[in-house]
Amino acid sequence: MSVARSRAAPAVPAAGRGEGERVHSGLRLAAAYAWRLLVIGALVYVAFMVLGRFQLVAVAVFLALVATALLRPLTDLLARVLPRPLAVVLAVFGSLLVVLGLLALVGNAAAGEAGKLAGDFRGGISRIERWLEGPPFNVRRGTLSGLHDKISTFLSTHRSTLISSALSGANRAVEVLTGAFLALFCSIFFVHSGDRMWRWFNDQLPETARAPWDRASRAAWHTFAGYTRGIIIVAASNAVLVGIALLLLRVPLALPLTLLVFFATFVPLIGSPIALAVATVVALAGRGPVIAAVVLALIVVVGQFEGHVLHPLVMSWAVRLHPVAVAISVIAGSIVAGVIGAVVSVPVVSVAWSVTRALRAGPPGQA
Repeated sequence: MSVARSRAAPAVPAAGRGEGERVHSGLRLAAAYAWRLLVIGALVYVAFMVLGRFQLVAVAVFLALVATALLRPLTDLLARVLPRPLAVVLAVFGSLLVVLGLLALVGNAAAGEAGKLAGDFRGGISRIERWLEGPPFNVRRGTLSGLHDKISTFLSTHRSTLISSALSGANRAVEVLTGAFLALFCSIFFVHSGDRMWRWFNDQLPETARAPWDRASRAAWHTFAGYTRGIIIVAASNAVLVGIALLLLRVPLALPLTLLVFFATFVPLIGSPIALAVATVVALAGRGPVIAAVVLALIVVVGQFEGHVLHPLVMSWAVRLHPVAVAISVIAGSIVAGVIGAVVSVPVVSVAWSVTRALRAGPPGQA
């Protein structure tokens, strides 16, 4: 009996337990994750502050990466029969000429229809006023005329402010041209030898960090390239469908509106509806409420087709985020950096998620 007592472990009184043993394990786990999340949030905030200071450079590099994702396969194909530098020149500058030619075609179409559209707008505004004055709205005529007077008074009063805004817009145009030149310059080198540039950078890292960085970079580029090519296909499909519909309905400025739909698709969830809403207003002013109702129905059809067919089909090779994550990313990006933030938020979140998955999975072949 005494031997059994001597072998039994003495009971530890509650007062003698360590401070950490009295804390619930779930609370300790939450605290561990909390301080790590705080560090990550601080790093993300600092990164956004730095990128905000160098917004022009960041946007130029982003556009260069987009061009690289689109033109690298074409360059590799041309390099099979041509020298690599010549293949890069043909791919980059040939694509640039195609884009500039398309913009010139749209600009000529807009200039040719500008006079007619101005008259259509005046008649359309009068038609809208008569429509609002009737049931079910029953807006008084004096209210609409008073709104016209207020707009005219605002323009005459703030003329100097509008002129200064136009001048600042001219300065902004110089910045845009500078960023476009930097994006073109970077894209040439990225398309030509981006893989060698990354290998050189990876060789400068400590030897223990090279494999994780290489694994993360491959996952990031696979996701970014897949998202870029996918969103281009989706945007082009939307633009073709909308352009055909607007041409068949004889809506004014069909080609510029088609180009607007193409670029608006790069802002997920809200880009296409906003562009088609603009098309609806143009159709209402130029072709009347019936055609405008048809264009409005087109918004619903194209939105359903894009969300349930195009995105799941085309984006299968890229990281697919939950719609809630996409919506939060777009809104957060627009708050931080406006339209640019809304455009880049989804690819940035997709790349971050793919890098996280690649690092958690470990090296290939690891159990």
